[in-house]
Amino acid sequence: PHGEVLTPVFMPVGTQGTIKGLSSEDMHSLGGKILLGNTYHLANRPTCELLRKCGGLHTFMHWDGNILTDSGGYQMVSLLKLAEITEAGVEFEDPKNEGSRMLLTPEKSIESQNDIGADIIMALDDCISSTVTDTARIEEATWRTIRWIDRCISAHRNPQRQNLFGIVQGHLNEKLREWSLGEMIKRDLPPGYAIGGLSGGEAKNEFWRVVEQCTRPESGLPANKPRYLMGVGYPLDIVVCVALGVDMFDCVYPCRTARFGTALVRTGTLRLTSNEFASDYRPLEPGREGPLKNYSRAMLHTIVTKESAAASMITLHNLHFMLSLLLEMRDAIRAQEFPAWVRRFLQEFFPTAKPAPCSFCPPRWVKDALAACNIELDDIFDWSEGAVELPDMPRDHSKESKESKESKDSKGD
Repeated sequence: PHGEVLTPVFMPVGTQGTIKGLSSEDMHSLGGKILLGNTYHLANRPTCELLRKCGGLHTFMHWDGNILTDSGGYQMVSLLKLAEITEAGVEFEDPKNEGSRMLLTPEKSIESQNDIGADIIMALDDCISSTVTDTARIEEATWRTIRWIDRCISAHRNPQRQNLFGIVQGHLNEKLREWSLGEMIKRDLPPGYAIGGLSGGEAKNEFWRVVEQCTRPESGLPANKPRYLMGVGYPLDIVVCVALGVDMFDCVYPCRTARFGTALVRTGTLRLTSNEFASDYRPLEPGREGPLKNYSRAMLHTIVTKESAAASMITLHNLHFMLSLLLEMRDAIRAQEFPAWVRRFLQEFFPTAKPAPCSFCPPRWVKDALAACNIELDDIFDWSEGAVELPDMPRDHSKESKESKESKDSKGD
């Protein structure tokens, strides 16, 4: 209803109808086509009744692009201490209003999302942390999620205008995931499906194997419908998961880390609070376009965490980074050059990792995951036992050359 969205796509998170520090006009300026809102938080404030009266969330936030709303299932993890989960649904205590209770059932979640008016709405699932070890609880959550999808389908009153996605659960258990996949595929939801229950602290070797299982040809989610990996937003994770067949992503990470003064760049992260940037006069990403291309690292270092404008500026940069990264991937896929693009991305993202002999290598889970989709890395990195694995989000330590720095200092005299 609100325009075409090309995939793979990253969806910025605007929990209560706004991305912290940005306006809807800012999102338009970045070329964003879709963002995410949260049903639980919107139902608490400003309330679904108010949103219905004003014509829905699009009107409320002056946004004519697409919106996806989470069902509220994730709050069973993030607000577990304030929640009581039963077959009927989940009862929450409002963390900002002690004593206030809200029962979120599958029917109520869909009713709320119908009132919010999102273009894509999510079924309520029984979401548990990926670090839970209670087998009985894991099985209960997997089975209950399937029972709840049927209740969500029955409660959905706007199927012609709002696209209902079901969520595959099953924790890290291959058999439970297989069962959940089969049951969800049986429902043949026309709009699409999501992969839930990940990005909660599980080991990356477990993470990528679940994603691969859920996107596997023949037995995974249908390739002709969008496949949404919930809550995943690290650039490296997204690149690998696009290679595995995922279409949609969301995460608070790019915006949250911006508020702490960290900028995302193609060589990792720039922690602009560090004194190493106090006299670094280069832009955040030399040679690249972006909303902050005319601002130096030194200037940003001066204001991060001190001036409210800095949080907005770096949030704008980080979202530009993410949306540009996904645009490049779409272009590479269209040109049938995606494997080569992935290899170049990794070489740029991990500049200290080289072909053998080398002391460093990217995380080994990346090699294993990409090998599963026939992208080989043996010739460009040293994967020997002695090579030290670099972190998933490397820190950019690139220094401005002494000559360049002295030249700029002299111009200022």
